[in-house]
Amino acid sequence: MQVLRAAAERGQVTTGWLDSRHTFSFGHFHDPSWMGWGPLRVINEDRVAPGQGFPPHGHANMEILSYVLDGALAHRDDNGGEGVLRAGELQWMSAGHGIEHSEFNASKDAPVHFLQIWIQPDRVNAPPAHAQQAFDPQARRGRWTTLVSPDGAEGSLAIRQQAWLHGMRLGEGEAAAFSLQPGRRYWLHLAQGAVEVDGRALEAGDAIGFVDESGELSLEGVAGDTIADVLLFDLPV
Repeated sequence: MQVLRAAAERGQVTTGWLDSRHTFSFGHFHDPSWMGWGPLRVINEDRVAPGQGFPPHGHANMEILSYVLDGALAHRDDNGGEGVLRAGELQWMSAGHGIEHSEFNASKDAPVHFLQIWIQPDRVNAPPAHAQQAFDPQARRGRWTTLVSPDGAEGSLAIRQQAWLHGMRLGEGEAAAFSLQPGRRYWLHLAQGAVEVDGRALEAGDAIGFVDESGELSLEGVAGDTIADVLLFDLPV
């Protein structure tokens, strides 16, 4: 089974400082048809105005990833974690038995554009944890890079779930493939740019979910001003 999630059909929340697009139900946006994809619970595309952000607030028992597309994002939590993420960097925060954190635009002059991703863990009430990792954009050009895994293999961030996140960048005419395995579910999210997936055109913010599918998935970059940034979640059923 395949399902298309078009960018234009996502939920939207706009305030004076935040423009947020919700792939799945979140906050004031609730759609029973879009409650998540297996343990993948949230993909929010956020644009935050200069000097603004999310003040300290709490979470528990959720694996939270932040992926910066443009600008800089400042993180701080009450477990001692802090840092600034820039474009191409990924942050993992495991809320565990409870954590309070803030996420702010680190710039007073330019907006920050990032994805906030939540994945349900495979265990509860573990100690909170935090880590971040930079991934060379050129190393991901035309080939998959493992960004997240259960065991931190290949320099990826280790999360508390039997889930993998792979990333790739594709320019015009560049092609790649991914082998879908039975007994897994997948979510392909196009963060930036434009691609064709098995001949289907996707633009930034579009996504396709796969479950009970097998065989090779073909991707090709198409003409545009922005290199395509493709994220592929490999998830338990």
